[in-house]
Amino acid sequence: MSTSTAGQDRTTEAFDAVDVIRVKRDGGTLSPEQIDWVIDAYTRGAVAEEQMAALNMAILLNGMDRGEIARWTAAMIASGERMDFSSLSRPTSDKHSTGGVGDKITLPLAPLVAVFGVAVPQLSGRGLGHTGGTLDKLESIPGWRAALTNDEMMAQLENVGAVICQAGSGLAPADRKLYALRDVTGTVEAIPLIASSIMSKKIAEGTGALVLDVKVGSGAFMKDEVAARELARTMVDLGTDAGVRTVALITNMSTPLGLTAGNALEVRESVEVLSGGGPQDVVDLTVALAVEMLAGAGRPTAEDEVRSALSDGRAMDVWRAMITAQGGDVDAVLPVAVEQEHVVAERDGILTGLDALDVGIAAWRLGAGRARKEDPVQAGAGVEIHVKPGERVVAGQPLLTLHTDTPERFARALESARSAVTIEDAAPAAPRDLVITRID
Repeated sequence: MSTSTAGQDRTTEAFDAVDVIRVKRDGGTLSPEQIDWVIDAYTRGAVAEEQMAALNMAILLNGMDRGEIARWTAAMIASGERMDFSSLSRPTSDKHSTGGVGDKITLPLAPLVAVFGVAVPQLSGRGLGHTGGTLDKLESIPGWRAALTNDEMMAQLENVGAVICQAGSGLAPADRKLYALRDVTGTVEAIPLIASSIMSKKIAEGTGALVLDVKVGSGAFMKDEVAARELARTMVDLGTDAGVRTVALITNMSTPLGLTAGNALEVRESVEVLSGGGPQDVVDLTVALAVEMLAGAGRPTAEDEVRSALSDGRAMDVWRAMITAQGGDVDAVLPVAVEQEHVVAERDGILTGLDALDVGIAAWRLGAGRARKEDPVQAGAGVEIHVKPGERVVAGQPLLTLHTDTPERFARALESARSAVTIEDAAPAAPRDLVITRID
């Protein structure tokens, strides 16, 4: 008589989940066949949630070697469909950010790269927690839609050159299950699992080149540079092994990017960048990533030429075409929150710190983000930044403006916003460079 454990029939399955767990629990190396089986079996429900949770924890504690991570990633890709952009008349290049506060870079970046004849298939997500989601930001534009068919996406890439939309459910479905499980089992921090989660989707997406923006600092998922470098190195290796030209920039996320954190607020700032203005840090990072994306796609372009495409209106033309193609009204007035509150300087001095995490939490508490994936977001909610570190302030001067439609949110948001601010008598040490290092 056969026995069955957690829905797993040992007479028909190639492996026993408990045996696979024990290998990694004891510090061993999973075979390619074990990895292929466990990802497939978990996706179809033959490996129970608690068994995969145990395996995830063993991976967190004992790690994986390069071969294991590559095979794990390949198995996740194989769980679904792969996109193919080979029919396009132009090469493709994509960017992925590990997430930060005020990180609206995708919005000006996609049309900027498209100016130079490179197609940008930017499959993006929604925000969860203190980091904003690109789709949430764009959905503050009246009429804009995130869901496109594959045919619509291909036509837009050919005719406009850039698309920002939600990923279809067919890309790496194993990752959706694993991501949700990691979130509730304390295994989100496992670098092999982070890297394979990101890269399985990006490789399945079918882009020819990929630039990774790996954030480090208080507002980033990676708080220290050693971990950020390990993650970047792992992802670059995965992309390279899969035949995707991949580089990573490690960038500073100790202070929010730009002067806004929120949905419509960040769209407004992105349009300023596309109009030749906007905050210098947003412009500089947009240009740095564009240069890398163009080089990866075989269209190397000088930095000065990339910058000129922002100032002379070429990137704006692509933006307008991209938004219009997805039903958005590029001339519509963006939503504005009903209520505002200011955070003011409590003393004279120099602003020496503006903590990205605290600003991000404030924006989230105001309604710009969500605690659960089914929660709604407010288009107009968020934080507007008036002073950046290194600038002198006087008592009573507005430092931040908080925006929300629901004023009962102010109390808790103000707690976070006030704790973000540090004012001292002496000037701060020179800030870290925005781009800390490059890994290829």
